[in-house]
Amino acid sequence: MWITEQREAQFGAQANYLVDFPHLCEYLSAAAEVIAAKDKSAWMTEKKNWLKDNRWPEVLESLQPFVEQAGIPAPEAPVRACFRYISNRTQFLDYKGALAAGLPIGSGEIESAHGYVFQKRLKISGAWWKMENLKKVIALRVLRANGDWEEYWTNVHQEAA
Repeated sequence: MWITEQREAQFGAQANYLVDFPHLCEYLSAAAEVIAAKDKSAWMTEKKNWLKDNRWPEVLESLQPFVEQAGIPAPEAPVRACFRYISNRTQFLDYKGALAAGLPIGSGEIESAHGYVFQKRLKISGAWWKMENLKKVIALRVLRANGDWEEYWTNVHQEAA
């Protein structure tokens, strides 16, 4: 997967990757239409709770009997798509660990932050940027958003002294 390769190239062991929970739930919801159409809500709640408790093997086990045969076209095989999606990403499903660390399990917060951290500064009327300076501005905005602004400048002043 491109995104995991980029994470590894940019951050190495300093970062972990987690599959966006709402995105995974889209696959799960499509599978639920086939498996539990009459009681989709209860089925979904149970499977979401299992995923949040890192019980993804049990989710896969519950999907297995309903996986459509290989000859069925992909758009008509939501259970197979869900099973494959989860199976191919098991190393990125540590929702229990993320929740215990107080981290978000969905990308909504990150996508929202894009607007108030980056775009608010970069899209000022009349502003323009050179590409070589863009990364620096973004890095400073992230420092500020994370509450590390004062510590950063203290370190800069100490290094300059």
